[in-house]
Amino acid sequence: MDKNTDIFAGLKELGFDNIQDVDIYGKKEKEKEQEKEIKENIEIDERIYLYDKEVFCPVCENKFKVRAVKTNAHRMKNKDSDFHVNYSLINPYFYDVWLCNSCGYASTKADFGKLRDSEIELVQKNISTKWSGKKYAEIYDANVAIERYKLALLNHVVIGSKASKKAMNCLKIAWIYRTLEDTDNEQIFIKQALSGFDDAYFNEEFPIYGMHKFTILYLIGELNRRIGNNEEALMQFSKVITSQNAGVKLKDLARDQKDLLRETLNNNKKEIVPEVEKIKKKSSFISRLFK
Repeated sequence: MDKNTDIFAGLKELGFDNIQDVDIYGKKEKEKEQEKEIKENIEIDERIYLYDKEVFCPVCENKFKVRAVKTNAHRMKNKDSDFHVNYSLINPYFYDVWLCNSCGYASTKADFGKLRDSEIELVQKNISTKWSGKKYAEIYDANVAIERYKLALLNHVVIGSKASKKAMNCLKIAWIYRTLEDTDNEQIFIKQALSGFDDAYFNEEFPIYGMHKFTILYLIGELNRRIGNNEEALMQFSKVITSQNAGVKLKDLARDQKDLLRETLNNNKKEIVPEVEKIKKKSSFISRLFK
């Protein structure tokens, strides 16, 4: 037992029970208060960058308000190689899904109003009849955002949306899992996004979410690299690099990722070779013993 948790040992006979975990200097309580204060300050700061926007639900014709991020709050720190943007003030991805609490229809704001009559009927039949409603806090965190994106993805599946819509939804879920450092779930949704973008590349018209043919091709290569499909990634990067129509910046990006992948593969070979040699020597030694 930790010495600090047993400093009152021997007082039980005097009637003092359950005092092993007494915090003499109140440090734990102070730490809790500091954490609470920091959390409250963060929420106050984030409210500065948010406003309420009224939108119209195409499914149930309900008017409702969504939380939206002010344009001047989009402060980019840097961008990952799969186009995920890291922000400094507030994460706009958390507020990208609009959800009608009356019927359960949810979609990213870019696709929210784009529904045909047949799709509206599918949402009403498969989503609205099961929807129980949920009230969210003013400030969304990563877990809330993931929940809302998953609901949007379910809506896309129900109405049979294009592969690109489902793929982009999955990619954004993967990005948010990345902010939580949840590698396992990030990989799951990267694989789903890759499957969708592969389909979209061959079967949909460009541009797709503002991305042209070779941008999507690069993204397919990068997503393959991130899940360990190295040969496929190298092939896609090479197609971008050797294309006459791909832009210079995109080619440079593809070269960087191709070089990074080759460096990783070479390092892996250096680690594997000594182990292989050990196995060969051991096998040879054992063979000689039984001759």
